[in-house]
Amino acid sequence: MQIISRGLRNIAFAPPAIRNLKRIIRAGLFAICLASAAAIAITYPTDMDPRSDESFRAEASQFYDQAYSTETESLRDPAPTAAAAEPLTAKDHSYVEFDRLAALAHKIPDAVGKFVDGFELRDKKVLEVGAGSGLLQDVVEDYTALDIAPSARRFFHKPFVAASATQMPFKDNTFDALWSIWVLEHVPNPEKALLEMRRVVKPRGYIFLQPTFDVDRYAGQGYRVRAYADFGLWGKIKKATIPIADSKAFYNLQARQVRLLRSLGSRLGAGPSRLHFIKLDANYHDYWVADSDACTSVSRHELYLWFNSRGDRCVNCRSEWRSIFGKTRNGSIIIQVMK
Repeated sequence: MQIISRGLRNIAFAPPAIRNLKRIIRAGLFAICLASAAAIAITYPTDMDPRSDESFRAEASQFYDQAYSTETESLRDPAPTAAAAEPLTAKDHSYVEFDRLAALAHKIPDAVGKFVDGFELRDKKVLEVGAGSGLLQDVVEDYTALDIAPSARRFFHKPFVAASATQMPFKDNTFDALWSIWVLEHVPNPEKALLEMRRVVKPRGYIFLQPTFDVDRYAGQGYRVRAYADFGLWGKIKKATIPIADSKAFYNLQARQVRLLRSLGSRLGAGPSRLHFIKLDANYHDYWVADSDACTSVSRHELYLWFNSRGDRCVNCRSEWRSIFGKTRNGSIIIQVMK
Protein backbone atom coordinates (compact mmCIF):
# COMPACT_ATOMS: atom_id res chain seq x y z
CA MET A 1 0.00 0.00 0.00
CA GLN A 2 2.85 2.39 0.79
CA ILE A 3 4.34 1.77 -2.67
CA ILE A 4 0.99 2.49 -4.36
CA SER A 5 0.45 5.64 -2.29
CA ARG A 6 3.96 6.86 -3.08
CA GLY A 7 3.37 6.19 -6.80
CA LEU A 8 0.11 8.15 -6.78
CA ARG A 9 1.81 11.11 -5.01
CA ASN A 10 4.58 11.04 -7.62
CA ILE A 11 2.03 11.19 -10.43
CA ALA A 12 0.09 13.93 -8.69
CA PHE A 13 3.18 16.13 -8.33
CA ALA A 14 4.74 15.23 -11.68
CA PRO A 15 5.26 18.06 -14.19
CA PRO A 16 2.20 18.76 -16.41
CA ALA A 17 4.04 17.50 -19.54
CA ILE A 18 4.63 14.08 -17.98
CA ARG A 19 1.01 13.85 -16.77
CA ASN A 20 -0.20 14.74 -20.28
CA LEU A 21 2.10 12.11 -21.80
CA LYS A 22 0.69 9.49 -19.45
CA ARG A 23 -2.86 10.46 -20.41
CA ILE A 24 -1.95 10.16 -24.09
CA ILE A 25 -0.40 6.71 -23.53
CA ARG A 26 -3.47 5.53 -21.61
CA ALA A 27 -5.77 6.89 -24.31
CA GLY A 28 -3.66 5.21 -27.00
CA LEU A 29 -3.73 1.87 -25.22
CA PHE A 30 -7.48 2.14 -24.77
CA ALA A 31 -7.92 2.93 -28.48
CA ILE A 32 -5.77 -0.08 -29.46
CA CYS A 33 -7.78 -2.36 -27.17
CA LEU A 34 -11.03 -1.01 -28.59
CA ALA A 35 -9.82 -1.46 -32.18
CA SER A 36 -8.62 -4.98 -31.39
CA ALA A 37 -11.98 -5.89 -29.86
CA ALA A 38 -13.77 -4.61 -32.96
CA ALA A 39 -11.40 -6.52 -35.29
CA ILE A 40 -11.88 -9.72 -33.28
CA ALA A 41 -15.66 -9.32 -33.39
CA ILE A 42 -15.52 -8.96 -37.19
CA THR A 43 -13.24 -11.95 -37.82
CA TYR A 44 -14.23 -14.38 -35.04
CA PRO A 45 -15.68 -17.59 -36.54
CA THR A 46 -19.08 -17.81 -34.88
CA ASP A 47 -20.84 -20.03 -37.43
CA MET A 48 -21.25 -23.79 -37.07
CA ASP A 49 -23.03 -26.45 -39.10
CA PRO A 50 -26.74 -25.67 -39.45
CA ARG A 51 -29.22 -28.20 -38.11
CA SER A 52 -30.41 -29.08 -41.61
CA ASP A 53 -28.11 -30.53 -44.25
CA GLU A 54 -27.70 -27.79 -46.84
CA SER A 55 -25.22 -29.71 -48.98
CA PHE A 56 -27.81 -30.68 -51.57
CA ARG A 57 -29.02 -27.16 -52.31
CA ALA A 58 -30.30 -27.32 -55.88
CA GLU A 59 -28.59 -24.08 -56.89
CA ALA A 60 -25.15 -25.34 -55.88
CA SER A 61 -25.63 -28.80 -57.38
CA GLN A 62 -26.79 -27.34 -60.70
CA PHE A 63 -23.86 -24.93 -60.76
CA TYR A 64 -21.22 -27.66 -60.43
CA ASP A 65 -23.04 -30.09 -62.68
CA GLN A 66 -23.19 -27.46 -65.42
CA ALA A 67 -19.58 -26.41 -64.81
CA TYR A 68 -18.24 -29.93 -65.37
CA SER A 69 -20.52 -30.64 -68.32
CA THR A 70 -19.31 -27.55 -70.23
CA GLU A 71 -16.90 -28.33 -73.00
CA THR A 72 -13.40 -26.97 -72.43
CA GLU A 73 -12.97 -23.54 -73.95
CA SER A 74 -10.02 -21.17 -74.04
CA LEU A 75 -9.61 -19.43 -70.72
CA ARG A 76 -9.24 -15.68 -70.67
CA ASP A 77 -7.54 -13.70 -67.95
CA PRO A 78 -8.54 -15.42 -64.65
CA ALA A 79 -8.00 -12.18 -62.70
CA PRO A 80 -9.66 -9.34 -64.63
CA THR A 81 -8.83 -5.79 -63.67
CA ALA A 82 -11.37 -3.49 -62.10
CA ALA A 83 -11.45 -1.43 -65.28
CA ALA A 84 -12.69 -4.34 -67.40
CA ALA A 85 -14.20 -6.81 -65.00
CA GLU A 86 -16.29 -9.67 -66.34
CA PRO A 87 -17.43 -12.67 -64.32
CA LEU A 88 -15.68 -15.94 -65.00
CA THR A 89 -18.92 -17.84 -65.60
CA ALA A 90 -18.77 -21.52 -66.48
CA LYS A 91 -20.56 -20.64 -69.71
CA ASP A 92 -18.00 -18.10 -70.96
CA HIS A 93 -14.89 -19.55 -69.34
CA SER A 94 -14.12 -23.17 -68.69
CA TYR A 95 -14.48 -23.82 -64.97
CA VAL A 96 -12.59 -27.06 -65.55
CA GLU A 97 -9.66 -25.38 -67.26
CA PHE A 98 -9.53 -22.65 -64.65
CA ASP A 99 -9.41 -25.26 -61.89
CA ARG A 100 -6.73 -27.32 -63.63
CA LEU A 101 -4.50 -24.33 -64.36
CA ALA A 102 -4.77 -23.21 -60.74
CA ALA A 103 -3.91 -26.71 -59.49
CA LEU A 104 -0.85 -26.90 -61.71
CA ALA A 105 0.26 -23.36 -60.76
CA HIS A 106 0.07 -24.28 -57.07
CA LYS A 107 1.85 -27.62 -57.72
CA ILE A 108 -1.00 -29.65 -56.29
CA PRO A 109 0.01 -32.89 -58.11
CA ASP A 110 3.50 -32.58 -56.61
CA ALA A 111 2.13 -32.00 -53.10
CA VAL A 112 -0.22 -34.99 -53.32
CA GLY A 113 2.56 -37.11 -54.80
CA LYS A 114 4.83 -36.27 -51.86
CA PHE A 115 2.01 -37.13 -49.45
CA VAL A 116 1.52 -40.51 -51.15
CA ASP A 117 5.25 -41.31 -51.19
CA GLY A 118 5.87 -40.01 -47.68
CA PHE A 119 3.28 -42.36 -46.16
CA GLU A 120 3.78 -45.26 -48.58
CA LEU A 121 0.31 -45.10 -50.10
CA ARG A 122 1.06 -46.09 -53.72
CA ASP A 123 -0.50 -49.53 -53.29
CA LYS A 124 -3.19 -48.46 -50.80
CA LYS A 125 -6.91 -47.82 -51.26
CA VAL A 126 -7.45 -44.05 -51.57
CA LEU A 127 -10.50 -41.79 -51.91
CA GLU A 128 -10.55 -38.27 -53.34
CA VAL A 129 -13.41 -36.09 -52.07
CA GLY A 130 -14.42 -33.41 -54.57
CA ALA A 131 -12.44 -35.00 -57.38
CA GLY A 132 -13.47 -32.49 -60.05
CA SER A 133 -11.95 -33.28 -63.43
CA GLY A 134 -9.75 -36.18 -62.32
CA LEU A 135 -6.36 -34.50 -62.45
CA LEU A 136 -5.10 -36.68 -59.57
CA GLN A 137 -6.71 -40.04 -60.39
CA ASP A 138 -3.48 -41.72 -61.49
CA VAL A 139 -1.39 -40.75 -58.46
CA VAL A 140 -2.30 -44.14 -56.94
CA GLU A 141 -3.53 -47.34 -58.53
CA ASP A 142 -6.48 -48.13 -56.23
CA TYR A 143 -8.30 -44.81 -56.51
CA THR A 144 -11.95 -43.85 -56.06
CA ALA A 145 -13.39 -40.44 -56.94
CA LEU A 146 -16.33 -38.73 -55.27
CA ASP A 147 -17.90 -35.52 -56.52
CA ILE A 148 -21.27 -33.82 -56.17
CA ALA A 149 -21.47 -33.21 -59.95
CA PRO A 150 -22.63 -36.33 -61.87
CA SER A 151 -21.38 -34.74 -65.10
CA ALA A 152 -17.78 -34.98 -63.83
CA ARG A 153 -17.93 -38.73 -64.48
CA ARG A 154 -16.80 -38.14 -68.08
CA PHE A 155 -13.29 -37.23 -66.87
CA PHE A 156 -12.60 -40.53 -65.10
CA HIS A 157 -11.30 -43.93 -66.11
CA LYS A 158 -11.14 -44.90 -62.43
CA PRO A 159 -14.21 -45.61 -60.20
CA PHE A 160 -16.39 -42.52 -59.80
CA VAL A 161 -19.23 -41.94 -57.31
CA ALA A 162 -21.63 -38.99 -57.59
CA ALA A 163 -22.50 -37.99 -54.01
CA SER A 164 -22.11 -35.25 -51.43
CA ALA A 165 -19.12 -35.07 -49.11
CA THR A 166 -21.61 -35.03 -46.23
CA GLN A 167 -23.33 -38.30 -47.21
CA MET A 168 -20.72 -40.68 -48.58
CA PRO A 169 -22.07 -44.06 -49.71
CA PHE A 170 -19.16 -46.04 -48.24
CA LYS A 171 -18.89 -48.34 -45.24
CA ASP A 172 -16.89 -47.37 -42.17
CA ASN A 173 -13.12 -47.83 -42.41
CA THR A 174 -13.11 -48.40 -46.17
CA PHE A 175 -10.04 -46.40 -47.22
CA ASP A 176 -6.41 -46.30 -46.15
CA ALA A 177 -6.17 -42.61 -47.02
CA LEU A 178 -8.15 -39.72 -48.38
CA TRP A 179 -7.36 -36.37 -49.93
CA SER A 180 -9.53 -33.37 -50.68
CA ILE A 181 -8.28 -30.27 -52.47
CA TRP A 182 -10.12 -26.93 -52.50
CA VAL A 183 -13.41 -28.54 -51.49
CA LEU A 184 -14.24 -27.89 -47.83
CA GLU A 185 -14.88 -24.18 -48.40
CA HIS A 186 -17.64 -25.11 -50.87
CA VAL A 187 -19.53 -27.35 -48.42
CA PRO A 188 -22.30 -25.61 -46.41
CA ASN A 189 -21.92 -28.26 -43.67
CA PRO A 190 -18.12 -28.59 -43.43
CA GLU A 191 -18.12 -30.32 -40.03
CA LYS A 192 -20.42 -33.03 -41.33
CA ALA A 193 -18.01 -33.54 -44.24
CA LEU A 194 -15.11 -33.92 -41.80
CA LEU A 195 -17.07 -36.45 -39.75
CA GLU A 196 -17.74 -38.45 -42.92
CA MET A 197 -14.06 -38.33 -43.87
CA ARG A 198 -13.03 -39.69 -40.47
CA ARG A 199 -15.70 -42.36 -40.71
CA VAL A 200 -14.61 -43.83 -44.04
CA VAL A 201 -10.85 -43.75 -43.29
CA LYS A 202 -9.37 -46.69 -41.42
CA PRO A 203 -7.83 -46.27 -37.96
CA ARG A 204 -4.28 -44.92 -38.34
CA GLY A 205 -5.13 -43.93 -41.91
CA TYR A 206 -4.30 -40.51 -43.33
CA ILE A 207 -6.31 -37.48 -44.43
CA PHE A 208 -4.70 -34.82 -46.64
CA LEU A 209 -6.75 -31.60 -46.68
CA GLN A 210 -5.94 -28.50 -48.64
CA PRO A 211 -8.97 -26.22 -48.72
CA THR A 212 -8.61 -22.55 -49.43
CA PHE A 213 -8.09 -21.38 -45.87
CA ASP A 214 -9.51 -18.02 -44.76
CA VAL A 215 -11.41 -17.41 -47.98
CA ASP A 216 -11.58 -13.79 -49.10
CA ARG A 217 -14.90 -12.36 -47.93
CA TYR A 218 -14.92 -10.06 -50.94
CA ALA A 219 -14.76 -12.88 -53.51
CA GLY A 220 -18.47 -13.66 -53.86
CA GLN A 221 -19.47 -10.31 -55.32
CA GLY A 222 -16.13 -9.50 -56.90
CA TYR A 223 -15.42 -6.43 -54.80
CA ARG A 224 -11.71 -6.54 -55.63
CA VAL A 225 -12.13 -6.59 -59.41
CA ARG A 226 -15.26 -4.50 -60.01
CA ALA A 227 -15.52 -0.74 -60.21
CA TYR A 228 -17.13 1.37 -57.49
CA ALA A 229 -19.85 2.31 -59.96
CA ASP A 230 -21.13 -1.29 -59.92
CA PHE A 231 -22.22 -1.03 -56.28
CA GLY A 232 -24.72 0.80 -54.15
CA LEU A 233 -23.71 2.78 -51.06
CA TRP A 234 -23.16 -0.27 -48.83
CA GLY A 235 -21.20 -2.02 -51.58
CA LYS A 236 -18.99 1.03 -52.03
CA ILE A 237 -18.30 1.08 -48.28
CA LYS A 238 -17.34 -2.61 -48.37
CA LYS A 239 -15.00 -2.07 -51.30
CA ALA A 240 -13.39 0.89 -49.53
CA THR A 241 -12.57 -1.29 -46.50
CA ILE A 242 -10.42 -3.72 -48.53
CA PRO A 243 -7.11 -1.88 -47.89
CA ILE A 244 -7.88 -1.89 -44.15
CA ALA A 245 -8.69 -5.62 -44.13
CA ASP A 246 -5.48 -6.35 -46.05
CA SER A 247 -3.26 -4.27 -43.78
CA LYS A 248 -0.68 -5.67 -41.40
CA ALA A 249 -2.15 -3.56 -38.62
CA PHE A 250 -5.56 -5.24 -38.97
CA TYR A 251 -3.90 -8.67 -38.96
CA ASN A 252 -2.02 -7.85 -35.75
CA LEU A 253 -5.19 -6.62 -34.08
CA GLN A 254 -7.08 -9.89 -34.48
CA ALA A 255 -5.33 -12.96 -35.96
CA ARG A 256 -3.43 -14.30 -32.95
CA GLN A 257 -6.12 -13.15 -30.55
CA VAL A 258 -8.80 -15.12 -32.40
CA ARG A 259 -6.63 -18.25 -32.51
CA LEU A 260 -5.94 -17.95 -28.78
CA LEU A 261 -9.65 -17.56 -27.96
CA ARG A 262 -10.54 -20.57 -30.12
CA SER A 263 -7.85 -22.71 -28.47
CA LEU A 264 -9.13 -21.76 -25.02
CA GLY A 265 -12.70 -22.43 -26.11
CA SER A 266 -11.73 -25.82 -27.48
CA ARG A 267 -10.00 -26.82 -24.24
CA LEU A 268 -12.71 -25.52 -21.92
CA GLY A 269 -15.59 -27.10 -23.80
CA ALA A 270 -16.97 -30.50 -22.88
CA GLY A 271 -16.13 -33.19 -25.41
CA PRO A 272 -14.61 -32.76 -28.88
CA SER A 273 -14.45 -29.27 -30.33
CA ARG A 274 -17.14 -28.12 -32.75
CA LEU A 275 -15.90 -26.72 -36.04
CA HIS A 276 -16.25 -22.94 -36.19
CA PHE A 277 -16.21 -21.06 -39.48
CA ILE A 278 -17.42 -17.90 -41.18
CA LYS A 279 -20.41 -18.33 -43.45
CA LEU A 280 -20.05 -16.64 -46.85
CA ASP A 281 -22.56 -15.55 -49.46
CA ALA A 282 -21.71 -17.92 -52.31
CA ASN A 283 -22.25 -16.62 -55.83
CA TYR A 284 -23.47 -19.34 -58.21
CA HIS A 285 -24.30 -16.93 -61.02
CA ASP A 286 -21.25 -14.75 -61.62
CA TYR A 287 -17.87 -16.36 -61.04
CA TRP A 288 -15.92 -13.13 -60.63
CA VAL A 289 -12.75 -14.58 -59.14
CA ALA A 290 -11.53 -17.84 -57.65
CA ASP A 291 -13.78 -18.98 -54.80
CA SER A 292 -16.68 -16.74 -55.74
CA ASP A 293 -18.69 -19.92 -55.15
CA ALA A 294 -17.25 -20.57 -51.67
CA CYS A 295 -19.86 -20.68 -48.92
CA THR A 296 -17.64 -21.12 -45.84
CA SER A 297 -14.29 -19.83 -44.62
CA VAL A 298 -12.29 -22.12 -42.31
CA SER A 299 -8.86 -21.51 -40.81
CA ARG A 300 -6.05 -24.06 -40.65
CA HIS A 301 -5.86 -23.60 -36.89
CA GLU A 302 -9.55 -24.46 -36.62
CA LEU A 303 -9.00 -27.77 -38.42
CA TYR A 304 -6.07 -28.51 -36.13
CA LEU A 305 -8.29 -27.95 -33.07
CA TRP A 306 -11.09 -30.07 -34.48
CA PHE A 307 -8.95 -33.12 -35.21
CA ASN A 308 -6.74 -32.73 -32.14
CA SER A 309 -9.74 -32.66 -29.81
CA ARG A 310 -10.74 -36.07 -31.22
CA GLY A 311 -7.37 -37.60 -30.48
CA ASP A 312 -6.07 -37.46 -34.06
CA ARG A 313 -2.49 -36.48 -34.86
CA CYS A 314 -1.52 -33.65 -37.19
CA VAL A 315 1.74 -34.79 -38.73
CA ASN A 316 2.69 -31.48 -40.33
CA CYS A 317 1.57 -29.04 -37.61
CA ARG A 318 3.65 -27.04 -35.21
CA SER A 319 2.92 -27.01 -31.49
CA GLU A 320 -0.36 -25.39 -30.50
CA TRP A 321 1.52 -22.47 -28.91
CA ARG A 322 3.48 -21.79 -32.12
CA SER A 323 0.38 -22.23 -34.23
CA ILE A 324 -1.36 -19.53 -32.18
CA PHE A 325 1.39 -16.95 -32.00
CA GLY A 326 3.45 -17.78 -35.07
CA LYS A 327 2.89 -16.61 -38.60
CA THR A 328 -0.25 -17.97 -40.28
CA ARG A 329 0.49 -21.13 -42.25
CA ASN A 330 -1.68 -22.16 -45.17
CA GLY A 331 -1.06 -25.04 -47.53
CA SER A 332 -2.10 -28.53 -46.50
CA ILE A 333 -2.89 -30.16 -43.19
CA ILE A 334 -2.12 -33.89 -42.88
CA ILE A 335 -3.96 -35.85 -40.24
CA GLN A 336 -3.43 -39.39 -38.99
CA VAL A 337 -6.79 -40.67 -37.78
CA MET A 338 -6.44 -42.25 -34.33
CA LYS A 339 -9.96 -43.57 -33.74
